[in-house]
Amino acid sequence: MKKLTEKRAGALLACLMFLFALAVHSPNLAGQAPAQRFVGTITSIAGNVLTVKTDAGEAHQVQVPDTAALKRIAPGQKDLSTAETIKISDLVTGDRVLVKIDPDATGGTAQAQQIVAVKQTDIAQKQQQEMADWQRNGVGGLVKSVDAGGGVVVVTSGAGPTAKTVTVHIAKNTVLKRYPPNSVRFADAQPAALESVKAGDQFRARGQKSADGTEIDATEAVSGSFRNISGTVSSVDSTNSTMTVKDLATKKTVTVRVSPDAEMRRLPDVMARMIAARMKGTMPANGTGGPMMAARPQGAPAQGTQPGAGAGGQGMPPGAGGFGAGHRGASDMEQVLQRAPAIKIGDLQKGEAVMLVSTEGTNEVTAIKVLAGVEPLLESPEASRNLLANWSMGGGGGEEGGGGGR
Repeated sequence: MKKLTEKRAGALLACLMFLFALAVHSPNLAGQAPAQRFVGTITSIAGNVLTVKTDAGEAHQVQVPDTAALKRIAPGQKDLSTAETIKISDLVTGDRVLVKIDPDATGGTAQAQQIVAVKQTDIAQKQQQEMADWQRNGVGGLVKSVDAGGGVVVVTSGAGPTAKTVTVHIAKNTVLKRYPPNSVRFADAQPAALESVKAGDQFRARGQKSADGTEIDATEAVSGSFRNISGTVSSVDSTNSTMTVKDLATKKTVTVRVSPDAEMRRLPDVMARMIAARMKGTMPANGTGGPMMAARPQGAPAQGTQPGAGAGGQGMPPGAGGFGAGHRGASDMEQVLQRAPAIKIGDLQKGEAVMLVSTEGTNEVTAIKVLAGVEPLLESPEASRNLLANWSMGGGGGEEGGGGGR
């Protein structure tokens, strides 16, 4: 029995040694990494070497040999059978690319086996079209109720006299997405089930509206849960990029961390008073002519111009409606917020009022957007809450829906 065991052990050892030697010397079994792929934006081109920055912020250098297959497709196209064959000289910085690395290549710099590119100009044109469509056929606001089984989301839209309730119908083919807790970049939104949407969420949808605008059959919708805080600044620590704010709703102090990515703006006093009057219903929806136009930054497009033209910022689908969702005056109001002068955390003073959108949290949050100069707006707390909700996720353009301060 002992001899038999020793024989089996010896045979097993010999077999393992053989497999080890085979693995070391066979390129098909060892040393062959699986093909790597990444998607990003070309930031520089030097000869046949591309530098590509991924959406996660990672920079990759890749060499493009003559043997690499280079294709160009239209934005949203997935079938390569009709793709155009191009050369590296056809690529420019700003183009979006999917790069497949050659696993058999040697050398210090990775080599591309295949590159599928989308022109920057084509992306910009598609974004402008989508911005216009979200503006024209979009609704948005705060979720009042959700019937996941029936595919119905009821949204309260707008603020003050423009407030209305919109019923959103979700079908099986409706594209549903949801923002992660720490971002309002449309590019960061991920597919999600309707069950993830809950009352109090911020919500946007686009599709076929009813004649009176109170119902919409959504082709696409996106939601997110964020905390909206209106309060007064208790202290500012510019060195550590934090501030403390006393929340007017909870009467508690919250520590707010302001990252470099946060968008911060200050409303000029005349602008804030005009918005406050609008929310109280003491000014007509089209009564933003005189002082409001005077407060418009030099060179900014006039109110009522084509939505999305030169829009900046972050948030919901570019140009996705806002203060009233879908009405011209409402979109003008949202554009006013986007045009307000940008500020830094050091510009804030103790005792001044702020409205902010942040990550969820009780005692400590991270700011996504901060709006100062809002003292007149806080006289209508509920209207201000709806205004902030719409502004926080209603900004325009940028790369794949995420420009501006993000």
